[in-house]
Amino acid sequence: MTDLILFGVLPYIAVTVAVCGIVYRYSSDRYSLSSQSSQFLESRMLFWGTVPWHYTIVPILFAHLLAFLVPTAWGTLLGRPLRLYLVEISGMALGLVAVVAMVVLIVRRSSNQRITPVTTVIDWVLLAVLLLQVATGVYIAVTLRWGSLWYLHTATPWLWSLVQLDPQVAYMAVMPVVVKVHAVNAFLLLVLLPFSRLIHMISVPLAYLGRSAQVVVWYRR
Repeated sequence: MTDLILFGVLPYIAVTVAVCGIVYRYSSDRYSLSSQSSQFLESRMLFWGTVPWHYTIVPILFAHLLAFLVPTAWGTLLGRPLRLYLVEISGMALGLVAVVAMVVLIVRRSSNQRITPVTTVIDWVLLAVLLLQVATGVYIAVTLRWGSLWYLHTATPWLWSLVQLDPQVAYMAVMPVVVKVHAVNAFLLLVLLPFSRLIHMISVPLAYLGRSAQVVVWYRR
């Protein structure tokens, strides 16, 4: 019953909350669809946190997406040992950097007296969930080797069964606890998407391409 709720019901609830929340937020306050950057309050640690974070999490997400959308092509890519080794090593390295970057962002939020007062509860929740996601991902990569390959025979068919409205929870029911936590946590991130800074993922500033140049005047002592 627990597996049915976590892997057969929760995903649909998460997607529904995310879609409805995004639509409501866009219709009620579209200008809030940003990360609400605190760069003006502190920039040094922000740089060492956000830049490595984005440069690592994007290829990690892209790899997950490719394995889901084109499993046959992904399986062909991993068909040679050398390519499999390269993907596994690259994934571990990117994951470790992502963990360090997230720790830097958490330390920045908790230690800087200018940042802490503007940090909300949802900010802390989001940071904790993101850290858990990348940390469990690294743990899986290190302890359950060749995840990029067995993902094709477990997570991919499960995700496609969700798309087909016929959830096959058996694929996830047999997985280790850490894999289950990683999967459930991903859908919790979807739930948080409309209510947190994470919503900036869907904000594409296309209007910037045709607008006039913006004049920025820095105030320095």
